[in-house]
Amino acid sequence: MLTNTPPSAPTDSSPDSQLAVAEALMALLRDTTTEPRPDIQLEALTLAVSADLPVLLWGEPGIGKTAALTQLAASLDLPLTTVIASVHEPSDFSGLPIVGDDPAEQGVPMAPPDWAVRLVRAGKGLLFLDELSTAPPAVQAALLRLVLERRIGALQLPPGVRIVAAANPRSSAADGWELSPPLANRFVHLQWTHDHEVVVRGLAGSWPRATLPRLDPEKLPAAVDFARRAVCGLLSARPTLVHRLPTTETRRGGPWPSPRSWDMTLNLIAFATAAGSSREVLSLLVRGTVGDGPGLELLASLDRMDLPDPEDLLADPANAVLPERGDLRQAALDGVVAAVRTRPDRARWDAAWALLVRALETGPPDLVVVPATALASVRQEDWDVPAAVEHLAGVVSLSQRADRAADRVARVGAKAGR
Repeated sequence: MLTNTPPSAPTDSSPDSQLAVAEALMALLRDTTTEPRPDIQLEALTLAVSADLPVLLWGEPGIGKTAALTQLAASLDLPLTTVIASVHEPSDFSGLPIVGDDPAEQGVPMAPPDWAVRLVRAGKGLLFLDELSTAPPAVQAALLRLVLERRIGALQLPPGVRIVAAANPRSSAADGWELSPPLANRFVHLQWTHDHEVVVRGLAGSWPRATLPRLDPEKLPAAVDFARRAVCGLLSARPTLVHRLPTTETRRGGPWPSPRSWDMTLNLIAFATAAGSSREVLSLLVRGTVGDGPGLELLASLDRMDLPDPEDLLADPANAVLPERGDLRQAALDGVVAAVRTRPDRARWDAAWALLVRALETGPPDLVVVPATALASVRQEDWDVPAAVEHLAGVVSLSQRADRAADRVARVGAKAGR
């Protein structure tokens, strides 16, 4: 009996054929897509790049800094130029002297490197300065003009070029150096960490997509005004924050406040406001520009700028809209009490009590205890106690009993530990 059996597929075990199969396999592995996914690190990086500010990514080796920059350049349609700072000489960034026909008349021009010429010809690009923390001090000094003025020798980089650098902490960098303070103060410093879910989805073939922030044209003037009021208001109240060089070498290689970094911060606040960025993104950018301490002070002052006007709250306490966040609600109520204390008046005092009742009805009761106690001390002898106080008396009494109970427990615990 005859059967039709399919012929076996020819096999080719030649080296060229096997390499072709290997290339096909690698092409499949490289075949990944991107997806819109919230990523505050990537959003902060993209916002700073949009604001044309140099960014420095700090992270341990293998964390994905280079991959993030490669994906960012592809998403923004910018040609990526990678320069390993640690393997270059200072002259590679300051320019190589080229003697012309008549140096006495024409001088000695400084020829730029080929990668800088390619960037100028392209008119745009993402310049990636990798391994910055392993560049010796002489190379870091040569990079100052490139990062700040965008000049390499006699060549001026076009406005379409953005600069992003990456560095490993000195403890994990091969022959690492601390960044010099002048160079460090020219960057927005972002701590780059891995997100478990992002890595898993990326290895499965879908990485987050970087997109330029959508700036609302109608918000631009208000965003600039808000940024200027925020920075100038803080520095007027805290003049010592205008310039504060850290005392340790390690902290000098990170973000710290100076007129230059405050100007960068002002730009970032304006961009973040016009783009409607979240407070988490703004926090990364602000603390990465002037440092944690000054940055947190600025963020706190931004919160206070968002607080409702105490006079508006006193004008219509029954319909007042108080902040949802507990610390901001407490600050708003404290501001109302301070306003009544500054200009004491029976009607204003009664309105403040009505506002505390409103706060009691719409939020945590413990937040009204301190303002109620302070407001009671403003009362003058001929002012009758308003009926609104009855709504608050139970809360204040309960809070005081809880405080006394907590004190007793603390005293018992202290005696037991002796």
